[in-house]
Amino acid sequence: MTDTAVPATAEDGGTPVPAVPEPTGTPSTPVPVDNPNLPDPGVTDEKRRPILPPWLKSRADFATNAKHAGSRLGYATVYHGLRLPWYSLQLTRMSPRGACRLLKETGRWVWDREAAPLRDYAVRREDIDEYMALARLRGNRVRLRGLITVVATVFGIGFALFLYVMAPAYLWVFAAGGVLTLGYFGQQPDAPVIGPAVLRTELQKLTGTIVLRALDSIGSPKISAAIKKGGDMDGMRFTSEIVRDGPGYRADLDLPYGVTPDDVMEKREQLASGLRRKVGCVWPSGDENEHEGRLILWVGDKPMNETSKPAWPLLKDGQVDLFKPVVFGNDQRMRWVEVTLMFASIVIGAVPRMGKTFLLRLLMLICALDPRALLLAFDLKGTGDFGALEPVCHRYRAGEEDEDIEYILHALREIKAELRRRAKVIKSLPRSRCPESKVTPALANDKSLGLQPIAISIDECQVLFEHEKHGAELESICTDITKRGPALGIIGMYATQRPDAKSLPTGISANAVLRFALKVMGHTANDLILSTGAYKSGIRATMFSRRDLGICWMAGEGDDPRIVSSAFIDAPKAELVVARARKMREEYGNITGHALGEGPTASAGMDILGDVLKAVSAGEEQVWNERVATRLAELRPDVYDNWTAANVTAALKPWGVTVRDVWGETDAGEKATRRGFRRADVIAAVTRRDADRLAA
Repeated sequence: MTDTAVPATAEDGGTPVPAVPEPTGTPSTPVPVDNPNLPDPGVTDEKRRPILPPWLKSRADFATNAKHAGSRLGYATVYHGLRLPWYSLQLTRMSPRGACRLLKETGRWVWDREAAPLRDYAVRREDIDEYMALARLRGNRVRLRGLITVVATVFGIGFALFLYVMAPAYLWVFAAGGVLTLGYFGQQPDAPVIGPAVLRTELQKLTGTIVLRALDSIGSPKISAAIKKGGDMDGMRFTSEIVRDGPGYRADLDLPYGVTPDDVMEKREQLASGLRRKVGCVWPSGDENEHEGRLILWVGDKPMNETSKPAWPLLKDGQVDLFKPVVFGNDQRMRWVEVTLMFASIVIGAVPRMGKTFLLRLLMLICALDPRALLLAFDLKGTGDFGALEPVCHRYRAGEEDEDIEYILHALREIKAELRRRAKVIKSLPRSRCPESKVTPALANDKSLGLQPIAISIDECQVLFEHEKHGAELESICTDITKRGPALGIIGMYATQRPDAKSLPTGISANAVLRFALKVMGHTANDLILSTGAYKSGIRATMFSRRDLGICWMAGEGDDPRIVSSAFIDAPKAELVVARARKMREEYGNITGHALGEGPTASAGMDILGDVLKAVSAGEEQVWNERVATRLAELRPDVYDNWTAANVTAALKPWGVTVRDVWGETDAGEKATRRGFRRADVIAAVTRRDADRLAA
């Protein structure tokens, strides 16, 4: 029996379905899979080209192009204007040579010297007819050209005499123009007197040939093969003309099948070499409005770190609503980039001296311009970078000494208590006022509810989380702020110059919404800030150089990460912004805490060893961490709420309590081994701690 294809019915579209082959050893006949009657999807995606160029519709782009053209014209005018006397002297000196060249070329033209080789050729061939024809042609030309020369000479001399009699001043003008013109033609071709004011030997106009050459140089086999085949082979083609886009050029093209913009972004340095541009000028990206094979190649005139930035719109005027997007920086094309800080926790990471603290301070300045917001600024570096914010801060501290850590601990305990209070307030509100169980602009405006935005910034946050005594509690509070804070109107911002698992605990790094990665040194730090897999996808903050101050990858605002250069606001400018923010807050009635000279109230802290001994009875030699976490939450919910076994492990580690595999019994009566500790180890840790305190 041979293989057959079962005919399809009208219900299944008529596509032949292959039958299951029987093991006869006979090769099966290929079965067609393309149904000629298969209908089209009936979906047409129509995209109209803009009537006006994009730079004419954008005030910023038009201003950029006009400024570029005007600056070049103005520079050339000043450059040549200052050199006019020198040009005149040089051209006058060269005018005799120009006069000789004019007489020589005029004589050559009058006597038809350009046709002499033809006449010589006819003589050598002894072609009488051709020579006579050329001779008659020459005679006619000489007579006509001679007449033209005589008339021009007589008219010129007559015009000069007329000016000498009627307007001698104009004669000098025409004479000077004639001398300069003769001098212009008397220049040496390789050494002109008047050279270009703007040299453009380094910067080429972007063309399709240059783009293809650059893409061929990145080493992608599919791209190189498509370029060699030419045309629309393998799906590679330009989808529109190359245009000016801001201070640079934009090229849109479809990549070969199976190639994505990420493949090009990974080879950005090689692409820049092929374009003969600095790497800071070359920014390939995808098009979120098109398919995954569309590449937008933007090539700037200057590197991003050398391009003049427009002034921050909020520097001198304006008020912020944290529930709405607000401008904080520019992209590569110097277009404004907005960020929404509400309902987000923020992580910033970079190596030292790359603008991390400036970016964090800028975000706090944005928060300060919302008169409703409470600000808590903690500078663990201790250099006073947040000093300009003091007049508007509810809590402020700069330093890493024990008293500074204690201050921050008490302030964050207040925030944890505020978290619990806000959760109860939102829970008590009717659905008509709080439909999504989170803080809304209307709720934030109601002062009686106390649900105004709270912004907390911690620079060098690793100092807090690695503190020997309070690190576990501080990490627990900050993790809670990161997880629950956004819905309750609390924004947590954490910045570190050493991005690793200790500096940014998993509970914080995994739950942050907005992520800013300035220059980092490796893929581990890159993915810790921007999320796992970012480096592999071509989102690499390692590509920034030491000169790319304030330039970062921003993830969490929009569908795809993007490169942003934050607005540069130094300390004097920050003080001006804060002065304006202070005035708005005084009018709103929101000057509190540190701004009034008040500090946080000292509250009962966490004595982890004592609390563990209370949670573990004397009859228990060893106990699981998960059970201890549950008991601690019941014992002191204000401190240990939402604790897990991992929190218990982290809290006991600084005191030398060893966490190990512990044999025990589950609630169902089954025997199992889980992570835990011995009660005797906790007692020993308490003894050591008390002895150290007595010795001190």
